[in-house]
Amino acid sequence: MRSDYSGSGLHGSGFSDAELAARIAEGAGEILLGVRHGDLLSGRHLGDVGDTMAQAWIASVLARHRPADAVLSEEAADVGDRATAERVWIIDPLDGTRQFASGSDEWAVHVALTEGGKITHAAVSLPAKGRVFRSDTVETTTGPLSGRLATSRYASYEVSWVSRELKLNPIPIGSAGAKAMAVVTGEADAYVHAGGQYEWDNCAPVGVALAAGLHCSRLDGTPIVYNQPYPYMPDFVICRSELREDMLASLAEIW
Repeated sequence: MRSDYSGSGLHGSGFSDAELAARIAEGAGEILLGVRHGDLLSGRHLGDVGDTMAQAWIASVLARHRPADAVLSEEAADVGDRATAERVWIIDPLDGTRQFASGSDEWAVHVALTEGGKITHAAVSLPAKGRVFRSDTVETTTGPLSGRLATSRYASYEVSWVSRELKLNPIPIGSAGAKAMAVVTGEADAYVHAGGQYEWDNCAPVGVALAAGLHCSRLDGTPIVYNQPYPYMPDFVICRSELREDMLASLAEIW
């Protein structure tokens, strides 16, 4: 797998937070590719095994390397006083389980560290595409606009509205991480979501997108704050900075 980072990232007696996030995202991706090996599993069974194995490995790594930090993960119970902790890792061991189980390459691993509700380090792995993006080394998204909008299989009213108003051609892409990284790489200009997600669905993608110079906010333009007591994230937008004003003005007409 080709990682979009270089160097060992070692400091002191262990890994830096940035390096640890990237290594976890890449390592979990390798495990998930192994789960797919030989087409020995398929469908829901494949997805369940992938979720379970990636979660177990990530939990063990964080317990060893950051035992004092709290963790919020899609595949683990949200217990204790996580919402009052200063440092919280927000994890999605397998973003896009349906895509993973169906043989698609549009799934991801999300790893982010938040401090005081803000993302400090993030990594998104697209294992089937052999890529790992990390917030401390990702390149700024530049170049001409693509005229494309990353969408889910079934577009919401908000997505359809933005597509029409800003003349963006919708392109269906699988998981949330895959959609967000399409904006980071310039394949798409925006990703608008209004159908409800949880923090683990978008925390790491937003962290990488912000580091790439993209605009990220709630649909009403307010900042995204993580590590909430109830980690539901109903809406957000990721878009090229050039589109920020037009995007938010368009959304303000319906949101």
